[in-house]
Amino acid sequence: MNAWVERAVRRDGATDGRTLAELCLLGAIWGASFLFMRVAAADFGAVPLVEVRLALGSLVLLPFLWHHRGVFPLRLWPKLALIGAINSAIPFVLFAWAAQRAPAGIGAIANAMTVLFTALMGFLFFGERIGARRGVALLAGFAGVVVLASGKVAGMSVGAAVLAGASASLFYGLGINLVRRHLTGLPPAAVASATLGVASLLLLPLAIAQWPAARIPMASWFSAAALGVVCTGIAFVMYYRLIARIGASRASTVTYLVPLFGVAWAWLLLDEPLTWSMALAGAIILGSVAASQRSGAR
Repeated sequence: MNAWVERAVRRDGATDGRTLAELCLLGAIWGASFLFMRVAAADFGAVPLVEVRLALGSLVLLPFLWHHRGVFPLRLWPKLALIGAINSAIPFVLFAWAAQRAPAGIGAIANAMTVLFTALMGFLFFGERIGARRGVALLAGFAGVVVLASGKVAGMSVGAAVLAGASASLFYGLGINLVRRHLTGLPPAAVASATLGVASLLLLPLAIAQWPAARIPMASWFSAAALGVVCTGIAFVMYYRLIARIGASRASTVTYLVPLFGVAWAWLLLDEPLTWSMALAGAIILGSVAASQRSGAR
């Protein structure tokens, strides 16, 4: 898998070591987000945890929004709110809900479907061609989801969590297409701050209503803070800088690394098992993503 990443960031016959290191770091950070959700979701609940994540992520990126505030007229904010709900609030809640019911690696593997769902949403709603090769890759990816959902981890069924994770990836795929078509040309980090902020405001009443009555342990507070500040705010800045330097296609190869790091962190730090169904499903999904991206590049 690392060889795929290296080929994707290769320039003039030589691998850019800085780019490869940053892609690995970003993959490690986003992979850790599933670990942090697994730790904190049980104490916070899905919606309150996501509220903290959205608010902190938006605050980290707020200087970018303030700097570019002149290019965000009032008429644009309803569109930002819709995209914020589709691309942040809803998928974040779905992944947090899944984290309450299944190991962190399950959500990390399901997240890899985002690339395939982006192509599918573009084909269904935005007039993009999908091609035979990418269509086969989509079918293979769905087969991987079925394999993942049919397995058991530590004797418990993870089907509902897999469905939630796959649904979250579908929302990501729709949201990415909406961003491409309605927010292109705007400063990306400022857009991220705006969409995260409005998503936070939309979710706030529900988060207040569901805020846990019991005291939240410090470990969960730390995980929630890391989820918002590092895995959302700082990671977005890193990602957009990578896009600016190497382009969106190359930057998207981080997709290969997120599930690998997600499973590894959960295994190392939470002692979560790695099952054959997870390994097989991960290989099928990542293989289909690789085929889909190769087809798109051609």
